Amino acid sequence: MDERKGFGTNFGFLMAAVGSAVGLGNIWGFPYKMGANGGFAYLAAYLVLAAVCGFVVLLAELALGRKTGAGAVKAYRLVSKKLKWVGWLGVASAFLILSFYCALGGYCLKYLVLNLGNVLHSGFGTNGMSGGEVFNAFVGNMGESTLYGMIFVAITMLIVMGGISDGIERVCSVGMPVLFILLVISIIRAVTLPGAVDGLKYMFIPGWAVANGVIEEAPSIFSVISAAGGQMFFSLSIGMAIMITYGSYLDKKENLEKNALVIVVMDTLIAILAGLCVIPARFALDPDGPLGGPGLLFITMQNVFDRMGPIGPIFGLLFYLLVIFAAISSSISLLEAVVVHFVDDARDRGLGDKRKKYTLIIAVLVAALCVLVCVDGLGSNHIAPADLLHLTVKGWNDCWLDFFDMLSEGVMMPLGGLLLVLMLGFETGTDLIRDECEATPDHRMRIYTFFKICVRVLTPIVMLIVLYGQIRAFFW
Repeated sequence: MDERKGFGTNFGFLMAAVGSAVGLGNIWGFPYKMGANGGFAYLAAYLVLAAVCGFVVLLAELALGRKTGAGAVKAYRLVSKKLKWVGWLGVASAFLILSFYCALGGYCLKYLVLNLGNVLHSGFGTNGMSGGEVFNAFVGNMGESTLYGMIFVAITMLIVMGGISDGIERVCSVGMPVLFILLVISIIRAVTLPGAVDGLKYMFIPGWAVANGVIEEAPSIFSVISAAGGQMFFSLSIGMAIMITYGSYLDKKENLEKNALVIVVMDTLIAILAGLCVIPARFALDPDGPLGGPGLLFITMQNVFDRMGPIGPIFGLLFYLLVIFAAISSSISLLEAVVVHFVDDARDRGLGDKRKKYTLIIAVLVAALCVLVCVDGLGSNHIAPADLLHLTVKGWNDCWLDFFDMLSEGVMMPLGGLLLVLMLGFETGTDLIRDECEATPDHRMRIYTFFKICVRVLTPIVMLIVLYGQIRAFFW
């Protein structure tokens, strides 16, 4: 039987796990939600949720994966009798997210090419068009957007075909340090622009956004918790089978508590740094541009670079290279979370290593949904669910991306996280996690009492609030 190979080093694991957590959601989601939900008040809520929910669920998923040595589907089957099906929620979430993530990754590739064209003063640059004009022309071009989406799918597929140590670990060990360097360079330029201070106020001063008319009204506490909770799940890659999968490749000598803490801290830090990169620049050079979502990344930021003068295209090239690193590190983890179930199943049945075969099959299926997202053009090409099915439910209306996001981030991920802590609290017991954390004699689970209280009381309550808030946001 072929050996199931894991990460070569703990650094490689951390870079892969942090890379999975650091993605497009950090760059366009976290800073926007932070400003729109009270600035520092949102950050404080996020940090509390990250401690009592994010860290707890992340640690549990890493331990569950390492204990079973399997992906999410098999892991739940091995430890639970009542909730053995929950692993499929995470796999389905990863699959749906990957379908629109690759479309957005294709957008990033296109913008890298556009800014390279601007640097070279070539005809494939923006040619004097505004960010909005460039973006609308691109998403309206079904063939071009689909081509770039398929290129991104192919890149993701080839890396995952290389396996854990030769593919995912190698790419992330180089890509994540490069991403951090590019981020710091971009931040230095962004915060030194005239007028950038308003962006800092938007992010960190409670009530500033409302007082200055950036948003219409102050959000409720419930809205802040719901927004922070939804962002936490998506940002930390929990509830989507990824951390169970990565945990299954971890050596027993690694300290799970320390690794989980490093991932949470690094992800939160980079999310804040991403905000410092894009929000001050938006307030300085494109104060009327979108503050979040794809519009921030592909309209506002392109306008920012166009208005920087001769140096703008260079910073545009660096920025979109940064975004591509973030997107690829997340997309490969999403694909691995789906592929690993079928690869392990084939290995268990004595069929050998079928990684390349199953990676290709899953990538083709992802590509099919990615094409749907690409030709939809974020709802601009009139083939959104509302257009085809004539439904008026809020989550169906705008585009296929929103629909897939509703199913995954809105329902499956928080539901999966809730069921995980309920399983640990009331079926298997939390000793299952403690025993795995203490698998090596010199590792003692120092926060076991805190972990147990969270799993039995705090985390389920908060998870219910987040799940209700997510469903409410998508449907009402």
